[in-house]
Amino acid sequence: MKHRRIFFSILVIIGTTIGCQPATDTVSIESLLKEMVDRDAISTYPTHNFRLKQQSSYNRASVTPDEPGGWFTNKDFNSSDKDSNFVRVEEINGEKEWVLMDHKGAGAIVRSWMPFLNPRTPDTDITLKIYLDGALEPVIEGNMLDLFNGDGLIPFPFAHKSLRSSVSFFPIPYAKSCKITSTARPFFFQFTYREYPEGTSIKSFTMEDFVASSILTKEVGKQLLDPQIRKKGEQITMSALLNKGEEKTVHLPSGEAAIRSLTFKLGNYDNADITRTVILKMSFDGKETVWCPVGDFFGTGIGLNPYQGWHTTVEENGMMSCRWVMPYQNSGSITVLNLGETFIEFDLNANVDAYQWSDKSMYFHGEWKGQYPLPTRPFSDWNYITLKGKGVYAGDALTIMNPVKKWWGEGDERIWVDNDTFPSIFGTGTEDYYAYSWGGVSTDFYEHPFHAQPRSNVYNKLNRKTSDERDTQGYSTEIRTRALDGIPFESSLQLDMEVWSGTDCDMGYGVGLFWYGAATTTSNRKPDPVEALNIPPLPDGFPGIEN
Repeated sequence: MKHRRIFFSILVIIGTTIGCQPATDTVSIESLLKEMVDRDAISTYPTHNFRLKQQSSYNRASVTPDEPGGWFTNKDFNSSDKDSNFVRVEEINGEKEWVLMDHKGAGAIVRSWMPFLNPRTPDTDITLKIYLDGALEPVIEGNMLDLFNGDGLIPFPFAHKSLRSSVSFFPIPYAKSCKITSTARPFFFQFTYREYPEGTSIKSFTMEDFVASSILTKEVGKQLLDPQIRKKGEQITMSALLNKGEEKTVHLPSGEAAIRSLTFKLGNYDNADITRTVILKMSFDGKETVWCPVGDFFGTGIGLNPYQGWHTTVEENGMMSCRWVMPYQNSGSITVLNLGETFIEFDLNANVDAYQWSDKSMYFHGEWKGQYPLPTRPFSDWNYITLKGKGVYAGDALTIMNPVKKWWGEGDERIWVDNDTFPSIFGTGTEDYYAYSWGGVSTDFYEHPFHAQPRSNVYNKLNRKTSDERDTQGYSTEIRTRALDGIPFESSLQLDMEVWSGTDCDMGYGVGLFWYGAATTTSNRKPDPVEALNIPPLPDGFPGIEN
């Protein structure tokens, strides 16, 4: 595979392993690092009942969807001193600082993202400062990009260079407040944070605790980069040859248990469409909670596109695997359905092991939505999913077909949670949501434990005359899965992705959706075999067609 392989020195950890250490009621660097690799954690509703929110440079003219002139204006950056897509400017010690985030209350930063100001120059002289709990001096201070690119304070893989941006998932908890400033006018930025209820016990980030957690940090990083297929437990296998319209089901062991890992491999991938026309279905305790094309479920999109992530992996030999924990109380089953025109062969293996069900446990859901043609004019919000009830949103995998060369992904995500009158999360671009930037020139392969672009416009990249050409025609697949930035909801969640292309054209969208919910939680996504067979065609003459 083309992953970057990082080898850590062998670590001898005295005491119990990460997953077996006793839980604590205090939120700290240590507790959040352990939670990041605790696979059961996202399957249970959070004990601390936090809200996930985001401070970003979204366009402040966006006030309501009833005002499309502001709602769909692509002005989510600060290009001059007249712009104010930030909190305020203040003077500290005689120097100006631009306030990017100012949260009052208990919380924890769980994701930071910012791009290179010049898409082809990966440097800046802007200093970023993070002040916690009203302190007059920053607890973290450093170069805006170097802090979060994996070469500076925050180590790889928690921080890393994405495509023309720096991303960090290292947790920064705080008990009373968090203020983030920059020493010059910011451009784009996103800070995603947990907002904890009043009274939550939190040990704020300090450099002393950061240094003290270095061994744990290395061990967690090692796990993130080398996720293992679980071998402990009962192995449930199914192999079959299915003709058109046929399906085969395997039943899981009865009683309280969970699927801990799942592998799936097709006989061949000669026809790229096979990953859309083969459907994975799962039922738990008598309710179908998974209906998703295998390509969208495992994040490969249309065709076989290898990458490695924390939750899902696709290998060059065709083996696809996931490590989502899928619990049930009494019964479960897995079904493979062939919607395609020709027969298929497949091999499936599920690892099933013990799971302790509690009043906070939730069922795993893997759903899908697709649409072709999807017009780009007028500008619109494309609803990924709307959920009613209680649960945690855990990730998605988007495959798009862009029929033209101009960039397609300026659309912002807008996520409404519970009783929001304005989105809790308002983004700055589809590519930013999937952790890269300057989309039209970011067409390379990349992977990280929590996001990846396993398929990009490689054909067009090979046909460019210069490196400055912006050509994103064809298929792309973008993945984002969540750990500390999972989105809890008590009564509802609505995730919309703005369709914003530089050209009036008809695109194709298909998205796999992953979430956990109570037994009574409902979704507006339903099985759609007709749309699954409506696979967006590539443009005539692709690659190299002129549009």
